[in-house]
Amino acid sequence: MNARLITAEVPMAPRMSEDPSELVPELAEVSAALFKVVGNGSVPRSTISLVHLRAGQIVGSSYLTVLHTGFLRKAGVSEERITSVASWQDSPYFSAAERAALALVEAVLQPAAAGERVPDELYAQVAEYYEPKALATLMFAIGQVSFFSSIALVAKPVPGRSFTDPWK
Repeated sequence: MNARLITAEVPMAPRMSEDPSELVPELAEVSAALFKVVGNGSVPRSTISLVHLRAGQIVGSSYLTVLHTGFLRKAGVSEERITSVASWQDSPYFSAAERAALALVEAVLQPAAAGERVPDELYAQVAEYYEPKALATLMFAIGQVSFFSSIALVAKPVPGRSFTDPWK
């Protein structure tokens, strides 16, 4: 397996030339259901987008990182908050509830050096800020971005293109 040189230009074309959702149209139902579940209002949309942005950063997907940065900007989230998501632990721009959500997505998506990825202590901390429906919604939001990160990492849609048309 050959790695691309770090100085090599990254092509501005998707790896997969056909839109996966056109190849497998059943994806539309799954996608719509996930967006409905995550958008149930129990967790602020901005928190969901912060979690999704952090997930994109963790998995190394430029497409997801650019996409969720754009969503946050359109929602009026400050540049300070957006740019400090990667270093949220020492950033003054996040509430305790947002910090709990960001800690949860990191725990789920990063291997643990020892023990469980989501230890009981972290679960308890997150549960202090999110009632059961909201906590379940956060779990589904992490699952949603994990589902789509697989598609983004394999098919490599073009970063910065429309959410509805990244394949051209």
